[in-house]
Amino acid sequence: MAYTHPQHNAGESIKLLRQEAGKWLKALREGRGLSQRELATKIGVDYYVFISQIEAGRGRVPPDRYEAWAEALEMDAGEFVRHLMRFYDPITYELAFGQKSPPAHSG
Repeated sequence: MAYTHPQHNAGESIKLLRQEAGKWLKALREGRGLSQRELATKIGVDYYVFISQIEAGRGRVPPDRYEAWAEALEMDAGEFVRHLMRFYDPITYELAFGQKSPPAHSG
């Protein structure tokens, strides 16, 4: 069996996990009282559409931006990455932390 990296897999469960990640990120942003435009400014991107795409599950937070996102969302960077990993790389998350990532669901 060939190794496939979870973030490169376009399977339905991966899409659903990305959507769940987007919901989590949106809830964090809204909980901090930030608009998409304000978050974009805080993380140093020019277009708030980038935030919209990630929140819709059509993209990922780039690893080189994890710290900026964590800071903008007032979270510890390690906690932010651990939680995001549950969605973006559930296999590594389970191996590293001994916990399964949340099940992907469509509802």
